[in-house]
Amino acid sequence: MHLTRERIDMNDLLTISDLSIQFDNGPLAVQNLSLSIRPGETLAVVGESGSGKSVSALSVLRLLDERHVSYPSGEILFEGTNILEASEKVMNTIRGRKISMIFQEPMTSLNPLHTVEKQISETLQVHLGMRGPQARSRCIELLELVGIPNPEQRLSSYPHQLSGGQKQRVMIAMALANEPDLLIADEPTTALDVTVQKQVLELLKSLQKKLGMAMLLITHDLSLVRRYADRVLVMEKGIKVEEAETDQLFAAPQHPYTRTLIDAEPPERPVVPQVAAKALLDVSGLNVSFTLKKSLLGKVTKSFPAVKDVSLQLGRGETLGIVGESGSGKTTIGHALLKLTGSTGSIRLDGTELSSLSQKQFRPWRRRIQIVFQDPFGSLSPRMSIAEIIKEGLQIHDPSNAEQHDGKVIQALKDVGLNPEARHRYPHEFSGGQRQRIAIARALVLQPDVIILDEPTSALDRTVQKQVIELLQELQAQYGLSYIFISHDLSVVRALSHKLLVLQHGEIVEYGDAEAIFRAPEETYTRELLNAAFFYSTTTN
Repeated sequence: MHLTRERIDMNDLLTISDLSIQFDNGPLAVQNLSLSIRPGETLAVVGESGSGKSVSALSVLRLLDERHVSYPSGEILFEGTNILEASEKVMNTIRGRKISMIFQEPMTSLNPLHTVEKQISETLQVHLGMRGPQARSRCIELLELVGIPNPEQRLSSYPHQLSGGQKQRVMIAMALANEPDLLIADEPTTALDVTVQKQVLELLKSLQKKLGMAMLLITHDLSLVRRYADRVLVMEKGIKVEEAETDQLFAAPQHPYTRTLIDAEPPERPVVPQVAAKALLDVSGLNVSFTLKKSLLGKVTKSFPAVKDVSLQLGRGETLGIVGESGSGKTTIGHALLKLTGSTGSIRLDGTELSSLSQKQFRPWRRRIQIVFQDPFGSLSPRMSIAEIIKEGLQIHDPSNAEQHDGKVIQALKDVGLNPEARHRYPHEFSGGQRQRIAIARALVLQPDVIILDEPTSALDRTVQKQVIELLQELQAQYGLSYIFISHDLSVVRALSHKLLVLQHGEIVEYGDAEAIFRAPEETYTRELLNAAFFYSTTTN
């Protein structure tokens, strides 16, 4: 049930009128934006990367670099104060006290050198003058509020000792420390598993109700918007194209771009293999342990079992989806198959046992198993041209045919839908979706049998996600590729996967036909995952 709204400006907590934002005399990043939020209400701002969502939100707190930003028109009014004309002294009384912000990436937003207690206490000290036992008690209270177990112990933890969900909860605790009137949440769940996403958003919604807080939610995930927002504002290339009550916008979008966003769902079904899926990859009894402690003589005295007795099969032209929460062992399995981490058990590719091979013996097999990583920018060398990046594998695995390398690079770029003339450019000159296509081309150029896709769409907008998924399906149909698809986005997994493997704490919870599991999961944990992704409740009704 969404809030109804009477448009009475005097009751608005935040009003942005005719706001334009410009960087270094360039084109307008945001043009004539107007919006308003009332106390206790959630306004979602949606749009693709570069649409001006985050820039607009950062302007509310004047966090953009004032040496490079200007506001050719408009005003931002918060409780009657014009933010753009306020002194720094006034802004310091607003930031963190009246308006708080949860940033998109908690790992870069939290100071790696300071404990959880120090980082939460800082905002309490600055705004409320709390110190010592009083501040510590409040920190514990806040960690309890955001659902972190053993809060007293976690006070001494550093960010790297927390999971992604815990780091995001610490960010929320910091943002809520002073009970702000307005919370700006900028992609607060992008890097989180579906179960943690649901927990974080349910938490924000309950705290919003408890504190009477307004929320500005910035996201590209429309399923979250539909569930949690009262109103939706759609932006395209810095311009507001539509604004409406949530139910109304989803039922009858008025702008073609809004319809494009809503329709940007992954294809419903995976590609049908060209032939009967003969077993290409056969894994049995796979175990991976990480050393936690050694004796003075180097003997392992404490270890952590990351993957426990996992067995799976992958046919030619088939996709196996692997799902589970962070720490469940998904990526570790991928690394073990590539012999990037040590393991025990049997790994057979096309009938050949790989687990007993040395790294030198395994090297020729690497061209047959390739990987595409989660972050395309981080996995592409910024100092190498696209041609050099794609050609690198050929130079290692096929040095005797160097005269053919350029032709293969050109064909790989054509296969992923990129102009071959772009091969002389560098990664920073491409969008996120284009960089992921380049990463796929790098894997594809070696003509592998198996490609491991580790969260390849998690950092992409929904429309770009759909394009990448359709590309992967086209390549699978064309070349008979087999995929191992690791993801926490179950809609993407469903679109690609013939088989599904559900992991929890390194162990298989459920394994079998993907569509059968999506329709009727047998295990409680699987149902929890699907419920969190809003699948199970819809597919079983």
